[in-house]
Amino acid sequence: MEQADVLIIGAGASGGVAAGALAEAGFDVLCLEQGDWPDRADYPAQRGTYELEARKQWSGSPNVRRDPSDYPINDTDSAVVPLMYAGVGGSMIMYAGDWPRLLPSDFRVRSLDGVADDWPLRYRDLQPFYERTDVAFGVSGVGGDPAYPDGAEPPLPPLPIGKIGARMAEAHDKLGWHWWPAAQAVLSAPHRGRRPCVQFGACMQGCPEGAKASTDLTHWPAAIAGGVRLLTGARVSRLLMSDNGLVSGAEFVRSDGSWHIVRAGVVMLAANAVGTPRILLNSASSRYPDGLANSSGLVGRRLMVHPFANVTGYFDDDLESWRGHVGAKITSYEFYETDTSRGFVRGAKWSLAPTGGPLNAALPTRAGDEVWGDAHHDHVRRHLGRTISWGIFGEDLPDETNRVMLDAALTDSSGIPAPKITYSVSENSRRLLDFHIARAVESLQAAGAYDVATESLMPYSGWHLLGTARMGDDPQTSVVNQYGRCHDIPNLYIVDGSVFVTSGGVNPTSTITALALRSTEQLIANRRNQQTVA
Repeated sequence: MEQADVLIIGAGASGGVAAGALAEAGFDVLCLEQGDWPDRADYPAQRGTYELEARKQWSGSPNVRRDPSDYPINDTDSAVVPLMYAGVGGSMIMYAGDWPRLLPSDFRVRSLDGVADDWPLRYRDLQPFYERTDVAFGVSGVGGDPAYPDGAEPPLPPLPIGKIGARMAEAHDKLGWHWWPAAQAVLSAPHRGRRPCVQFGACMQGCPEGAKASTDLTHWPAAIAGGVRLLTGARVSRLLMSDNGLVSGAEFVRSDGSWHIVRAGVVMLAANAVGTPRILLNSASSRYPDGLANSSGLVGRRLMVHPFANVTGYFDDDLESWRGHVGAKITSYEFYETDTSRGFVRGAKWSLAPTGGPLNAALPTRAGDEVWGDAHHDHVRRHLGRTISWGIFGEDLPDETNRVMLDAALTDSSGIPAPKITYSVSENSRRLLDFHIARAVESLQAAGAYDVATESLMPYSGWHLLGTARMGDDPQTSVVNQYGRCHDIPNLYIVDGSVFVTSGGVNPTSTITALALRSTEQLIANRRNQQTVA
């Protein structure tokens, strides 16, 4: 039987950050990860078929990918498909590398707009951790963005914004609208032994160069050198409890089908906002019939996923819009803050990204049946390199009916109950997206687009999984405190995106890692007062 001071469940963004900090502090740490180490030599960016593989073997949906380490998700009652990746580095292996922060208003939504709740911390509390994780992950960007408070500049210079970025920047200058080179967790210069981006343009199917930051590269090597034990192919079924109301460890199954138990003084959940509530709910017993850490009834509830829209402009000239990193070239916060005259609250971030290569332009998902045959070449010529797209991440307000629960019949390959997602887009989010789509059309037309197409809600866009074990000061209305410690179980911590109170309108990975570092360092600083099983 394995034993450790601290057990971490999940080796992704937050698990890697936590492991690195605990290793430096001298803790005996074991991490269980249901996936395996990624093989950079197998990433499809170096193959001409990468855009095809992105739709199957490298799909973001575990229901499509069906890797042995994945678990199925019942998403039939969800308007947005949840996307994730199991393995060391977690979903960072397949994210775009976009690295914005929450803005100060995002922490005070109740105070400013009278909806949702305020966070139990403020931007200034998290700012030093944002700045430190920027350095650890190697963030490229430009300081001085007027959308952010003053602070340290990104450690690396910005990545190239390309022809599409320059075209849209000029248009926004004419409109008097905000734009800024986007911060990216993608290297623009050598950093800590990693090489800079070579502009493969396939970031969301793994980065063979290692320029895109993920904890398998940035945190785990040093953590393992510092003594952390990382066990891959280890799927956790449930947490174990002691008679005195503390968590004592976990039960897990190896890829060979054998079952094991690990004992630990502290357990940290870092399994994402679907996997973490799944484990807590699967840990139900006669003593805890509603699952663990769930006296508030909020475990699994208030799921937020960022409704996503895409607005594409068509241009006469070749803009090489297939080129470069997939995360945003430039970003705009022009309509991020609340203006109640628009008929909704909160806002959205715009990200300008490449529009894909020849297969992406030619496949039926874009081409449609009507353009096969004589019209096919005209269609590809119209799309390839001649389109510019704004991706719109709308703020998703928390709703207790949007939730993760256990499916009554579906299980994973180990027989562990699988999650079921129930999610619908609110009226506020619908109005928000419609407004931002209309403004993005104006933006593209100002840049010279002769035609514009919109995808008003993209179903395969559920990368940003948040809010299912929210933080707060009141145990009756939250699951964890501001440092991720469960109100009900003082030696159980949650350090992933489950703890978000509101979603903001930006990619969350920067905030997830900053929160994980803050929570872990609070645990380290208070180690002498930490309750553990005797």
